[in-house]
Amino acid sequence: MTNASDPRLVDDAGHVWPRLSPLATGIRGCCPRCGKGPLFRGFLSIRDRCPVCGLDYSYADPADGPAVFVQLFACLPGVIFTLMLQILADPPWWMHVLVSLPVLLVSTVLPLRPIKGLLVASQFYFKAREGRLVKED
Repeated sequence: MTNASDPRLVDDAGHVWPRLSPLATGIRGCCPRCGKGPLFRGFLSIRDRCPVCGLDYSYADPADGPAVFVQLFACLPGVIFTLMLQILADPPWWMHVLVSLPVLLVSTVLPLRPIKGLLVASQFYFKAREGRLVKED
């Protein structure tokens, strides 16, 4: 299938965009079609459409996916670090505030945006849509 035969890769002006990797665009928070426009309006808020190619982001629904991936994989090292610090050093509570709290915040908050961008770009790349039941006549 060529790019011109995939209607998702053609914008309103008729420009045919190359098929981009969701990993390359999603992690950077760029539009999955053109790779140039910003995907996010704020830290985690997705724009309505791309300001460069006009792609409508209404298809994008990563739901709780980013939070689940962060909880399962990204924050695990932070929790292990905090537990090992407590077991091995038995520091006072204020040491956990100075050391463990920043480690846990960095390991949970910072990965949210790249993971959300990756999930949205993957939805575009793999044509993921909400499930539908076939109506029988």
